[in-house]
Amino acid sequence: MQILLVEDDFEQLEPLQGILSEAGYTVDAAEDGEIAQWLISQKDYDLLIIDWMLPTISGLSLCRQYRLSGKTAPVLMLTAKDTTPDKVMGLDAGADDYLVKPADLVELLARVRALGRRVPNWQGDSLRIADLQLHLAELSIERNQVKVELSPREAQLLEYLMRHPNQVLTRNQLEEALWECGTEPESNALTVLVRKLRHRLQILGAGDWIRTVYGMGYRLKPEIYEW
Repeated sequence: MQILLVEDDFEQLEPLQGILSEAGYTVDAAEDGEIAQWLISQKDYDLLIIDWMLPTISGLSLCRQYRLSGKTAPVLMLTAKDTTPDKVMGLDAGADDYLVKPADLVELLARVRALGRRVPNWQGDSLRIADLQLHLAELSIERNQVKVELSPREAQLLEYLMRHPNQVLTRNQLEEALWECGTEPESNALTVLVRKLRHRLQILGAGDWIRTVYGMGYRLKPEIYEW
């Protein structure tokens, strides 16, 4: 899952980004509203975590603008503003959840997981397409009661494909989803990663579910599904 974390206090931003990355998320970070606005215009995120009090553009305005743009990813407002009117204002601006600082990190991660499950193919703690289940917490895939372990990066790729089934996803789109902003993957990194994931899926008889779309990228298309 790809997260945009917007926090102007670097002493909070850095550890939060580290914790979220360790939890398996791809995290882009911004220290003010203007940078966040630019990142949002460039990429589609699965979740936004926004501080209210930001330089240049406030988190509240950023949230409102995000909703007015028609984008629908969940927004978690993480802020020191703790009154009931503040919370009402934040939620009315388009936030899906509201957490007051200093936040318990265990609770923060639980809320991130809960917001990330707001896609139709989540079942319990697993992401499911046809008869294939991705268990993100234990980094494994399961089909017909057979489980195969994945690396963190393989799980991130499969999660992104399963969140966008049957869509042609360009190489650039996938690289942006898997590598943090400003990180330049090696030219063949995605090709190698897809090959490794196909090998894992092949063990479960689903190696051909990831289709190569010539000149564009890849598409997840289970054979047993009619789309």
